Order: sequence, then structure tokens, then C-alpha cells
Amino acid sequence: MRLEIPTMKSQGAAKNAANNDAQASGTVAEQAEGPAASAPAVKIDLSKVKVEPLFEEDVDFDTFSKSDFRVVKVEACEAVPKSKKLLKFTLNDGTDRKRTILSGIHDYYEPEELVGKTCVAITNLPPRKMMGIDSEGMLISAVYEYDGREGLNLLMLDDSIPAGAKLY
Repeated sequence: MRLEIPTMKSQGAAKNAANNDAQASGTVAEQAEGPAASAPAVKIDLSKVKVEPLFEEDVDFDTFSKSDFRVVKVEACEAVPKSKKLLKFTLNDGTDRKRTILSGIHDYYEPEELVGKTCVAITNLPPRKMMGIDSEGMLISAVYEYDGREGLNLLMLDDSIPAGAKLY
């Protein structure tokens, strides 16, 4: 069984070679037509996917419900100077102020590719200083291992969902 996962950026030289091999063998799907399309989808052999084990400890509902998951719109995104991994996001979270979140996903995405995207963030985490900048939440991504290499996909939603919408 194969699963198609969109990718935004090659993930290093070895991954470039793998992508080139995949393209030559016809395993990379054609880019979809229309405004929602952003990148070609790469077919993945699920037998080579490894995910972290699920937590064995249960979290009670009251603890879980304290997490505020919100739809955010990326208004600006830039690489953090002197950091190879961090991207600085300026987000519309549906309030009157702009929210800044830093995320270590530069190995997977270029900043200009993310401007205008609709994502999900946890917005009620205490600020955390990274590279001297306060990060005011966490963007949600899917992380997995594929064929011995880490993969990451930032969770992106339909652009018609308004900033500030709460996820339940």
C-alpha cells in the first residue's frame, strides 16, 4: 500500500538523490491542479514508515481541554539569523495583535513557501525564549521516520477556515 504525502522542500543531499531517483522511476505524483496545490506529492511505502510509540500514560480530559488549539494564518515568515533550523512566523490568530512563533522546521520548508498558509497552533503555552526571541505558542506538525530519515509535514488547513477558529 502506498500513501501520498506532499513535500515542500528537499531534505538534504541524500534526500535530493532519493527524490531524483523517485522522479526518474515515476514514483512522484504529478502536482495537483488548482489553488490548493502547493507541492508534488511523494508516494511513500508504508512498510518503511516508523512513528514514535503512543504515550502509555493517559491524560485526563480536563488536562487536555486546557490546550487552546487555534487556526492561524501565516502573515510573514523568515529565517532566524544565526540559526540553521528556526523559522520566525508572524501569525494572525484572530485577535487584534500579531503572534510570533518560532519553529525548527527550516530543514523542511523555505519561509516564502509558508506565507499565506493556514495552520494550527497551540496558543496558550507560556512564552519561550529562543535565540533571544519570545515564541508564543507551537505550530503543529506531523513527524515520522521514513526509510531511515526523519520526515516532517506542517499541518495546513483549508484557507477558507478563519484565523482564530478553535479546534476541538
